[in-house]
Amino acid sequence: MRLAFFVNDVATEVDEYTTTRLARAAAQSGHEVWYVGVGDVDLGESDGQLVARAHAAEFERHDTLEAFMERIKERDAERIVMDDLDALFLRNESIDDLQERPWASPLGVVFGQMLKARGVTVVNDPTSLTRATSKLYLEEFPEKIRPRSLVTRDPKAIERFAGDVGHCVVKPVYGSKGRNVFMIEDAGEANLAQMTEAVLQDGYAIVQEFVDGGEDGDARIFLLEGQLLERDGKPAAFRRVPTGGDQRANISKGGRSTPLEIGGAERGIIEAMSEKLVADGMYFVGIDVIGDKVVEINAESPGGMQSVERLYDIDVCPTIIEALERRTRSKP
Repeated sequence: MRLAFFVNDVATEVDEYTTTRLARAAAQSGHEVWYVGVGDVDLGESDGQLVARAHAAEFERHDTLEAFMERIKERDAERIVMDDLDALFLRNESIDDLQERPWASPLGVVFGQMLKARGVTVVNDPTSLTRATSKLYLEEFPEKIRPRSLVTRDPKAIERFAGDVGHCVVKPVYGSKGRNVFMIEDAGEANLAQMTEAVLQDGYAIVQEFVDGGEDGDARIFLLEGQLLERDGKPAAFRRVPTGGDQRANISKGGRSTPLEIGGAERGIIEAMSEKLVADGMYFVGIDVIGDKVVEINAESPGGMQSVERLYDIDVCPTIIEALERRTRSKP
């Protein structure tokens, strides 16, 4: 399988992240693996083909993640025809480019859609990903598995919602890593105006009813082709617990990960989401769960495999690559 990982910038990739683990698993399995940055693509010089200045990712025996990534960055870029790929794994985070490089933000799905039309297997599906990168995507799933919510740019509407439901969370519709996520106690929140202003600077806000138990963190659960991702009977899932006085459990905000036992509530959520995720081509996603509610769907470059490996002493990335290989083989 000829496989490319599409990232924001090869030079800024981090060895510990999930993308590196996926690429290493693919290279270790004998696949031809490449890294392509958002700004590394040309169109037009080769009879309309998409051509990339790509960095080869080759596995060497006893490679650590650090050595594997360091060698990728040190290699000179080579020109590859992306039309000839078997699969493209979209791992760029468009929100990271939105402020500093707005031109780069939409190009993952744009190039992905072009290559999908040319017969390349693209994951996650670039057409659905246009919607799935937004927190609005959660609103397309059954009401029973998501908290009551409001999407708006009206500060007064946020105030009314807080007055109606009480304790709630406000955050940008397009956002990640816990940026501009605020807890609102009620409509009388002293800093409500400042919180609302900060969130609305990023566009639309989504306000969600606070789910009981959220003060203790949330669960990150990885799904592959609409099912719980597992390897050797161990789940790719963990609980994220906030530390200090910050109730945001994001690992990037200092949250710590602990083991998670998958129970009836989690399996019920997965069952309720599975059919739509598969229909939308959401091959690999991470969902954030509190109790019996999904509070967020991570469809664009979901991460956290380092926590899974540390907690369960298992690498589930080969399972993801094996499923992708089967998917490419099944195409006409």
